[in-house]
Amino acid sequence: MASRFQAWRLRRPRDACDELRRTVSLATPLIVGHVSTGLIGLIDALIAGRHGTATLAAVSVGTALFWLPLMVPMGTLIALPAAVSQLDGAGHRERIGALFRQALWLGLFLGVTMLLLLSLLPSLLATMGIAAEIRPGAAGFVYGIRWGVPALTLYLCMRYLCDGLHFTLPTMILGFGGLLLLIPLGYGLTFGAGGLPAMGAEGLGLASALMMWAQAIALAVYLARARRFRDLRLFAVFEAPQWARLRELLATGLPIGGAWLMEGGLFVVTALLIGRLGEVPAAAHQIAINVSSLCFMVPMAVAEATTVRVGHALGRGERAGIRRAAWAGFALVLATQAVSAGALWYGNDAIAKLYSGDPAVATLAASLLLLSAAFQFPDGIQVLSAGALRGLKDTAAPMLLAAFAYWGVGMPLGAYLGLGAGGQGPRGMWIGMIAGLSVAALLLGHRFLRVSRRIPIVRTVGVTDGG
Repeated sequence: MASRFQAWRLRRPRDACDELRRTVSLATPLIVGHVSTGLIGLIDALIAGRHGTATLAAVSVGTALFWLPLMVPMGTLIALPAAVSQLDGAGHRERIGALFRQALWLGLFLGVTMLLLLSLLPSLLATMGIAAEIRPGAAGFVYGIRWGVPALTLYLCMRYLCDGLHFTLPTMILGFGGLLLLIPLGYGLTFGAGGLPAMGAEGLGLASALMMWAQAIALAVYLARARRFRDLRLFAVFEAPQWARLRELLATGLPIGGAWLMEGGLFVVTALLIGRLGEVPAAAHQIAINVSSLCFMVPMAVAEATTVRVGHALGRGERAGIRRAAWAGFALVLATQAVSAGALWYGNDAIAKLYSGDPAVATLAASLLLLSAAFQFPDGIQVLSAGALRGLKDTAAPMLLAAFAYWGVGMPLGAYLGLGAGGQGPRGMWIGMIAGLSVAALLLGHRFLRVSRRIPIVRTVGVTDGG
């Protein structure tokens, strides 16, 4: 008995280290992909900040208008990788091509719908209360970038196909390839360099749209020619839209899209409300939220890896494995968020000055980056908790908890402190975001602990941890 107990004690740290290693292995390519996406916003903000405070403020509002409605199609299409993975794992690769082509129809429909919606949104800027000096540039940015939306939704279909087949190298390469294209193209169309017309914020939006089309075309060419995908016959034929298959994708994906809209909407609406305060607050907020979003890419990737590990343990019927996978994710997130918080706390002034040479903008942005340092830990915990709950297939209740945290606590408090009697401007809005993220972290973390205790253990013969 003593020797058995000793072996158990020795196995515990070994199992924990093994789980940590597996999570890191899964998360690393995801981190690379997410960071490349986050760097697009960084490049947009740097180019806009160098062009002027008005341009940076316009890009801040325009970016918010662009991404808020897009959260629904992006969340909806993320149902594809799970469906592809299930077919591949069940030995039904011959059915993946037909599913993919139906997803392309859905992506095209969502992309065109979003293009039409984005064509109307700029006309509502005055109704939203956006400052008059910001409206022309914000409208121009949206009008420019909207042309890339169909390319983005089609690209997501192709990218999610690769993810479902556990092959992420093409999307990582194209992510950084897109950045290399955006830098000269965005600078040239914004400032008029290299013989290109100077278009300001609209040029920056158009450059982003051209980058999206380049990525989509490049990935389509790769999928059509790569030997790895040849047996799938992805583009061999094109069936008409099949409502039954589309309905399955929508039934799985729309709730995810709604959840993404709920969480991301807090940040987007905050940007729009701050845009009512004028150029300097809007520009400072764009700097701080851009840096924060870039930091968020890492815990978001760890959360996706944790979803996979928790789901794998659930399939094996291992309650201990579920907890072990979640704690490995929490450990990684706490470590990454400690680094992010330290960098923002000690480097806030230098980071703000990197974006803008306007002293008023840089000073306000530096103070917002201090607040950003404060919400690194709750932000990481809430996204990791949500990821672990997705691994347990628990999504409806977490969406309601997030709605309460962000819209029942965060937004009302932020609006009161920032725009109401609190009179603290952007700082008040950011305090509201911190409160919302903190409540979400507590509620979702508690939800995971409670749900994971109730998981029925069903041993499956012959199932092993393939990692």
